[in-house]
Parts: sequence; structure tokens; C-alpha cells
Amino acid sequence: MQLFALGLNHHSAPIAIRERVSFQPERLGQALLSLTNAKPVREAAILSTCNRTELYYASDDPQSAADWLADFHRLSLNDISPYLYSYPQREAVRHVFRVASGLDSMVLGEPQILGQVKEAARQAEEAGTLGTLLHKLFQRTFAVAKEVRTTTAIGANTVSMAAAAVHLSERIFERVSDQQVLFVGAGEMVELCAAHFAGAKPRRLTIANRTEVRAQGLAERFGGDVIRLDAVGDVLHRYDVVVSCTGSPLPIVGLGMVERAIKARRHRPMVMVDLAVPRDIEREVADLDDVFLYTVDDLAQVVESGLESRQAAVIEAESIIDSQVDGFLHWVEARDAVPTIRALREHAESLRQTEMERALKLLARGESPERVLEVLSHGLANKLMHAPTQYLNRSEGERLGEAMRVLHHLFDLNRRG
Repeated sequence: MQLFALGLNHHSAPIAIRERVSFQPERLGQALLSLTNAKPVREAAILSTCNRTELYYASDDPQSAADWLADFHRLSLNDISPYLYSYPQREAVRHVFRVASGLDSMVLGEPQILGQVKEAARQAEEAGTLGTLLHKLFQRTFAVAKEVRTTTAIGANTVSMAAAAVHLSERIFERVSDQQVLFVGAGEMVELCAAHFAGAKPRRLTIANRTEVRAQGLAERFGGDVIRLDAVGDVLHRYDVVVSCTGSPLPIVGLGMVERAIKARRHRPMVMVDLAVPRDIEREVADLDDVFLYTVDDLAQVVESGLESRQAAVIEAESIIDSQVDGFLHWVEARDAVPTIRALREHAESLRQTEMERALKLLARGESPERVLEVLSHGLANKLMHAPTQYLNRSEGERLGEAMRVLHHLFDLNRRG
């Protein structure tokens, strides 16, 4: 059984493709069980964010996961295969380490991805699909990410999606402090964005969410107010900046809703930042003259600060990761050898027991201890040497040379000779 990583991300696929294969949080458990029950996949975890959807799994059939991914989302594999990447064991381990360390992120070194990888592992453990192999992989992954962040400058001059959203708003409005900001959703990304916008002291900060308790907590923290999600259409015109990131499978903010808001605003500009995958805001909104709509892919164009120092740290981070990949694969190989080691020990123990019983019978018959020890040692040595001697005698030609090399190495004969 081998480890594999399969998926697509912002490097390999546009948002229009990524949103078609994303997983809603409430369906992750169902998806994991479907993947491990219906296909030859023994262990599995799914990482689904706005920038990537990836399957980490253990299987003897790597193709099965790609087939399952297409079937689960009711897509043709031919439609998504040009955007998919698949990594076998060594490359898969290295990829997971790089992802968690922020080396594969849209914003190099961004810290949110580590929390998202930890959440993917937690979901898999809760679903019962995190076996020994993946459990060890994730534990090592978290340790590697910590080492990369604490010993390199990969996280220096932090630039996040949240900071980029503020930067985009400042391109349109000179000062965020003069604007009213609406957040749709109350998840981690909205929380990060709210923290950044709150630092700019907007004139008003509002949280719209289905669950008012969660929204109320964020509003109190950042000095804002709360509205119901179904009230967004009625009040949208009041806000200059709208940042949305929910888990909705369908758009929450439609073209007609925004058209009415722009008309009520008398065509004053509006910045809309859609951080959700699938998108919360209908793509046609971008065609409106007075609306500046940005998606997660657009944010990459404004992330500039700190990249030089982070790029310099990449070489050091990659070196750490390469070393840790070798260490993890050594553990995997050692784990694969355990059944053979156990069988070898059981075989030796069986031979020992047989010779011990024979020795006890000789002692019971009155044989001298010296004679019994001599018989015991000869018998045990002959039985232990029987299999390698037969292996050598049965080998011919090139196999004989290889057999001799194996036995010399196995029994350290060169040093003894």
C-alpha cells in the first residue's frame, strides 16, 4: 500500500474549475466514507480550501481516487483531468510538507494553510478514515511546518489574503476609515479580514451570517453590528466594501441584487471581494461599471510586500523538507519490514524451542551437561544455517554471485574473513 496525493490548485486550475470540485464542510464526512468504502482506498483525508482541493490517501490503485473525485461531483473525468496532478509516495509526502509549510500557497508563507491542513486531518480522524499511515504523515507534517516557520524567514513580513483585501479597497477608496464595510459569513477567513479592516477603523463594520451567535461574537470583538443573512439584499446599498466568504454551494449575492444597490447608491463605486469557492457573488457582477469585484485569484496580483525575504527563505525551507521526507520514508520502509522481522523471529524461536526440548530430554536421560550443551549448540547452528546454505546451493550464474553478496552482507562475512 502506497501514499498518494491527488488534486488541483490555483497553479493548475482556474477558479471556474476549482469551484466545481470543492467540498462543502458539512459533506466532508460523507465524502471520506464514500471514498474509503466504495473504492480500493484504505485511508483518506480531504483538504478543500478556496485555493485547492486535494486528496491524501493510501491505496494500491492510485487511479481509483481520480475516478471517485469525478463521480462524486458528477463530472466527466476528461473535463477535470487536464487540471489534476497526482503524486506517488515520495512526491506525495514532499507535497504535503510543502503545502502545510506555506510553500505552495498563493501567498508564499501564509499561515492559514497549516490550520486548514490540521482541520482536514481532524475531519478524517472523526470520520474514521485516518489510519496509521496518514496519522503518522500528518503528525510529521505538522512538525515539519513548525520547524520551517521557526527556523526560516518564510513567514516574515506577513502578507495574507485578508491584508490583500484591505489593499484592494484602498486602491478604490483613499481611506477605509471613511467607508462602511459588510462581511458576509463568519468563518475563519472573514474573521481574519475583519481583524485587518478593523485596524483601518472603518466608519461602520457589519457581519451578516446565518448563525447570529457566531456573528455576534465577531461583531463585539471588532466593534461592529449584526444583520441576518437574508437581509443583505435590503441593506447592500449602504456599504462601500463587501467581503464575502461562506460555505454556500450557490451564490448569495446575485446580479439583480447588486444592480439595485448601485442604483440606490447613485452609482457611487463599490468594492466587492469574493473569497469563497464556490463563489458567493455571481460572476456577472464584475461587468457592472461601478463595481470592482475581486476573487481569490485576483488577490495574487496585489501580494507583493515581503516576497523577497520569503523567496530567500525558500531554499532553506526546501532543504528542511527534503531531509524530513527521507526520514518519513525510512519510517514507512521500516514499518513495511515489520511482518518479515516478526516472521524471522518466530522462526528462530521455533528452532530454539525444538532444540531446547531435545536438550531437556538428554538431561533427563542422564547425559552430562557438557555433552547436552554441545548437542544443543550444534543443532541450533545447523538449523539456523540450513536455509541460507540451501539458498546458496540452489543459486546459479548471476544469481549465485548475488546470493553470495547478500550472505556476505547479511552475516558480515567480509569483516570476519
